Amino acid sequence: MTDAAATTLSDILPVMLPLAWAAILALGVFLYVVLGGYDLGLGALFPIAPSDKDRDAMMGSVAPFWDGNETWLVLGGGGLLAAFPLAYSVMLPALYLPIILMLIGLILRGVAFEFRFKSEKSRWMWDAAFAGGSLLAALMQGAIIGAFVQGFAVTDNKFSGGPFDWITPFSATTAIAVLSGYVLLSACWLIMKGDEALRDWAYGIARYALIAVAVFIAIFSLWTPIMHPEIAARWFTPGHMVMLSPVPVMTAAAIATLWITLNKRYRYAPFLLAIGIFILCYTGLGVSLFPYIIPPDITIWQAAAAPESQLFMLYGAIPILPIILAYTASSYYVFWDAAEHDTYH
Repeated sequence: MTDAAATTLSDILPVMLPLAWAAILALGVFLYVVLGGYDLGLGALFPIAPSDKDRDAMMGSVAPFWDGNETWLVLGGGGLLAAFPLAYSVMLPALYLPIILMLIGLILRGVAFEFRFKSEKSRWMWDAAFAGGSLLAALMQGAIIGAFVQGFAVTDNKFSGGPFDWITPFSATTAIAVLSGYVLLSACWLIMKGDEALRDWAYGIARYALIAVAVFIAIFSLWTPIMHPEIAARWFTPGHMVMLSPVPVMTAAAIATLWITLNKRYRYAPFLLAIGIFILCYTGLGVSLFPYIIPPDITIWQAAAAPESQLFMLYGAIPILPIILAYTASSYYVFWDAAEHDTYH
């Protein structure tokens, strides 16, 4: 390699590697939100399911998949520590309590998965653990997202706030919004996987959840720019409005189309459209916050590990990511019909 080429590479890597790792982490978080979201939503719906038989069917529909979905959560947390240690050092103390509560919720629902079908007299307790753990995990994930968007108190690249700064009206609203989105995903999942009676119930749940999601999207479309003037400038500058207008337009179209498919009782389209709504909302969030990994103070380049470290880890991530994606896809393919009829005895 010539000196000129080496110089060019040394200039490019510090710019491109943080972008690559930000894309990897964004993919991991999104896949967890979608794949983990529908089974957390099932737990939230557990107490109001029509019957105990339906609860068996709900849990059986996700039994082959739920633990594999957590892989993406591990990738997100581990990747953040390795690729963006500064961001990790700020986020962890700021979000320590909701992260611990989220993990407690995930532990509760994981244990309930293993013991519910093996017990008779105490099944009610495991039902409560599954529902309570799912609700707790979903609400804490929403609160974490809300606190992240709202921003953290940072002084000299260190978190300088208190342990309860994450509890705000914005994060509380975000927690309920995320739970509503998870319920929408899970209802659309049951439309695909449930029997006729369970599908009838799920169609009604999906309609209510979609209304809630649409309302929350409208609320955050106004609240976030008001809270962050730089986000308002990004979205509402005349030139940017034209360029970014496809995101809100497509979101409104996806919501309207999902409503139509629910009324026409389509079986597979609602779940795909619900995922599409999540993709569009996630895109809007990325457009609003990029390039900040700790809004509004620290960019992905400021938080990045040394280029040598990021490049070394990328050598491992490049082959591993396709393997994980292929394994996830194959597990859904292999167990799809089994999950539809399995009661996980």
